[in-house]
Amino acid sequence: MLENLNILLGVSGGVAAYKAVELASRLTAGGAKVTTVMTENACRLVGPKSFEAVTGSAVFTNLWEPHNSKFDKPVHINLFDRTDVVVVAPATANIIGKIANGICDDLLSTTLCACWAKPKLLAPAMNNNMWENPAVQRNVEILKQMGYELIGPVKGRLACGTEGIGRMAEPQDILQAIEKIASRIRKKRHR
Repeated sequence: MLENLNILLGVSGGVAAYKAVELASRLTAGGAKVTTVMTENACRLVGPKSFEAVTGSAVFTNLWEPHNSKFDKPVHINLFDRTDVVVVAPATANIIGKIANGICDDLLSTTLCACWAKPKLLAPAMNNNMWENPAVQRNVEILKQMGYELIGPVKGRLACGTEGIGRMAEPQDILQAIEKIASRIRKKRHR
């Protein structure tokens, strides 16, 4: 179902970033072409080489990387041009706030701003107190109005050791949500 689907996988700096490697692997195994964009904080938790290994594709981490100069357009526009579906996993409170408020201060937030009209899925992950913060909930509502779909967060044991809502959905559940989006895309293409 994912054959030849171009997926932009955004990875922000939450502890759940390690799960995004499994998601990238499952997407690639399903036939998708996965391009990963990581924030600086995500790189502190999981190395870009892990994503390169499971996707067979370059990982992008910075607007100003030297290898980006091979593109004919700015890197975030090139990423936009070759993306069918945008997935952000994990989606931290920080990246949710940036997207909702049009803040473009790194490669991921800039690329997401360019991809506003693409099908988009967020898999939030954060401490339950952060998730319940009224500012985060306001930003989530803004994103829903902008056409973002969300999967999770789910209830469970959090990285801080407490139990609550804030865990990122499991990779297989995110994969199923992406497959539903892919099905809608294919139906539109065949009309």
